[in-house]
Amino acid sequence: MAEQAKFLQGNLFRHISVMSLTASVGLMAVFLVDFVDMIFISMLGKAELAAAVGYAGAILFFTTSFGIGMAIAAGALVARALGEGRDDLAKTRATNAMIYGIAFGAIFAALVWLNLHHLAALMGASGETLDLAVSYLRIIVPSLPFLMVGMIGGAILRAHGDARRAMMATIWGGLVNAVLDPILIFGLDLELTGAALASVCARLAIAVTALLPLIRHYGGFTRPTPAALAADLAPVFTIAFPAILTQLATPIGQAYVTRSMAAYGEEAVAGMAIVARMTPVAFGVIFAMSGAVGPIMGQNFGAGRHDRVKAAFRDALIFTGLVVVFMSLALFLLRGQIAALFGADGITRELVFLFCGPLALVFFFNGMLFVANASFNNLGHPFYSTWLNWGRHTLGTIPTVIVFGAFFGAPGVLIGQAFGGLVFGLISAWLAMRVMNAKGDGTPAEPFDRQARLFQLFHHRR
Repeated sequence: MAEQAKFLQGNLFRHISVMSLTASVGLMAVFLVDFVDMIFISMLGKAELAAAVGYAGAILFFTTSFGIGMAIAAGALVARALGEGRDDLAKTRATNAMIYGIAFGAIFAALVWLNLHHLAALMGASGETLDLAVSYLRIIVPSLPFLMVGMIGGAILRAHGDARRAMMATIWGGLVNAVLDPILIFGLDLELTGAALASVCARLAIAVTALLPLIRHYGGFTRPTPAALAADLAPVFTIAFPAILTQLATPIGQAYVTRSMAAYGEEAVAGMAIVARMTPVAFGVIFAMSGAVGPIMGQNFGAGRHDRVKAAFRDALIFTGLVVVFMSLALFLLRGQIAALFGADGITRELVFLFCGPLALVFFFNGMLFVANASFNNLGHPFYSTWLNWGRHTLGTIPTVIVFGAFFGAPGVLIGQAFGGLVFGLISAWLAMRVMNAKGDGTPAEPFDRQARLFQLFHHRR
């Protein structure tokens, strides 16, 4: 137990920093390739190509969110089992979560694939841009099961505290994409088709390189049995179902933003697509931290160390603030060069400058929501994440985008989206502190304590 449940001792801020920075290197490898994709596509000089990537990106975000939800469940259950010293249970749950992830991921991908034209049109794509987006997506969407393997495998590695090997899986995927992109996009003159094929190969590489270290260093997986799968269906989906619902809120909110931006022309959609690619590159550490802090909280909660759970939450917010301030300053100083890199002008340039100014600072509140969601998922209250994320991407997006868009046009769409993040970030931090205080004194946290007790029941039956 002592070797594997490594987060029960030591400086929490250091654990958070090391896990986040290490995991972010891997995430950045993938996000940076998406960023380079956008540069290559912008170099082709066709606004409809960049706009097609913008529409397609929102749908890919939708499919990826399913994988994130399953990975959250796998990571939370494995981390908690390790914190309790139940290594065999951790391996069994890793096995069953992987099987469920692949199976349901394939079904979900098939449903999306069959409705691609309708989904892209729903977000405002039309004409040649619609056709380009659909052809791009028809290649990538079927590879979702490979992405599921990589994401769930990485989450299991992080639950063991092995952020380095989880990082290397995504680095290999990023390298494969980076090598194939220029060859396929320019060398073979495949344009969007080349970018899509490179992404599929990258997903396959991530899957393979996430599985190998699990097999070599952590005993791999158990032999699946119908009884074990049936027993773990409830605990896996008690976390996964609300986590998937939580994650799906983001692409649905982004889809509304994309549709709203479409009213201002393809140049505005292209600007939004550039900002969407820049955000994870600039704040990849924050995205990684939201996944890295979960195992730290999960292990300590499993061991009954409520004081360290609260301290981990506090240190994660401090870490988020430091990263956001540093990156916002860097973006502001480099805003001219970034716009020039994409050949952005007019409204496209205006949106890039807006992101590289005040909107980057407001990302702190998104980070606050990420940390709160990680705490809910690992403390037995995953539906808190669901309600907050849906609130943030409905009540915190639709009215604010309408109001700010009416006053400021295309920039107002991004401003309204950011304002909603600020409000719900503050709400999530308040609720997370309330849950942690209740856990510490043994009092159930209303109003969703029934769901938390259900989680505990399924967990301790094993």
